Amino acid sequence: MKVVFVNTNDNAGGAAIACRRIQKSLATYAGVEGKILVQDKNTLDGAVVSTTPNRWQKWLAWGRFVAERLYFYPYERSSEIRFQFNPGIAGIDISTHPLVQEADIIHLHWVNFGYLSTDSLQKLFALGKPVVWTFHDMWAFTGGCHHSGSCENYRDACGGCKFVKHPAPDDFSHRRWRAKKASYAPFTAIGCSQWLARRAAQSSLLRHARVSSIPNPIDIEVFKPIPKQEARGRLGLSPNKEFILFAAMRVGAVGKGFSYLVQALQLLIEQYPDRMLEVEMLIFGHSSADLTDSLPIVAHRLGHLSDSQQIGLAYSAASVFVIPSLEENLPNTIMEAMACGTPAVGFDTGGIPEMIDHRINGYVAEYRSAESLAEGIEWVLEANTQGQVSAHARQKVLATYTEEIVARQYHDLYQSLL
Repeated sequence: MKVVFVNTNDNAGGAAIACRRIQKSLATYAGVEGKILVQDKNTLDGAVVSTTPNRWQKWLAWGRFVAERLYFYPYERSSEIRFQFNPGIAGIDISTHPLVQEADIIHLHWVNFGYLSTDSLQKLFALGKPVVWTFHDMWAFTGGCHHSGSCENYRDACGGCKFVKHPAPDDFSHRRWRAKKASYAPFTAIGCSQWLARRAAQSSLLRHARVSSIPNPIDIEVFKPIPKQEARGRLGLSPNKEFILFAAMRVGAVGKGFSYLVQALQLLIEQYPDRMLEVEMLIFGHSSADLTDSLPIVAHRLGHLSDSQQIGLAYSAASVFVIPSLEENLPNTIMEAMACGTPAVGFDTGGIPEMIDHRINGYVAEYRSAESLAEGIEWVLEANTQGQVSAHARQKVLATYTEEIVARQYHDLYQSLL
């Protein structure tokens, strides 16, 4: 069995990480021969093959990315939502690539930013090969947005879009919805979370698709608990402090909810002033000094971390991982934290409640409530003094998200399609 995995890049964002983990788990535990076809290769992973191997092709890829943005510019409501909507008009034809031609199954992941357009997808479907598409957001079944929030128009034919300047029944989002409808053929849709699979099943674009849910996998030998004193020592942190961890590729991105964390910390200082003297922040991801200076407690900026060992150290050093995201599917960060025995606190949105069992291995806070977020942080710090919550967090990962468990599910799916 040969599978070609397709993702825009191999290391930027949760979809890229998940794609590589799925490929690795299938190779290790199911004997599936698979390569990952990407536009931008930034790692030395031998399983990854780039469609832009030279400088000229990289410039063309950049041009397609710019073309996407310029095409959407006259329609966008404001610059704040610029990357929350992708029209899918610029892309390349990978249907003739040797890896695609040789594959028994085409497994799509996140393909935006000028990699695959709706026309590109139509050419892949025209090959007649089984196509599996793992969704990491809603883009595949909307008129162009990655997360629709409270909007349910994707169930019908989009239109009236909150991301465009002049919402109307036949607006830009509806026209892009029509383009997808014309391009799609029946395929197998996989939501990483049950929440996303349920939304996909409600979409008018996927009426003829087979929709199910398979979670992303994690290597439990890479992400595993390290004694906190040891982890803190290796990171040059005080062994006697409690640490709250926040992580995001772009810490300041509005959807990551950093402002709610700032408010929650202020509430904790007001309610538990003595305890909070012993609490500090850990932050990894791209962030500015101005942003972290807004925190009311001492913050340690670890910067962008790409090495799994360093990431694991950061999780293990923390007492609690906080993810106040406003829109999420199945965050790798929660999985990584829990695998390292660090309980998580997050809002009740997307797939987060599937991962965090409330008051067992973490805390599910009321959506957009800084007060509830503060309660969750305090609950973990208070309830986990003997490590019970940490043990439950690790056990959830062992029972649900290991590479072997996920590889078996994908292998069974592939077999059913051949």
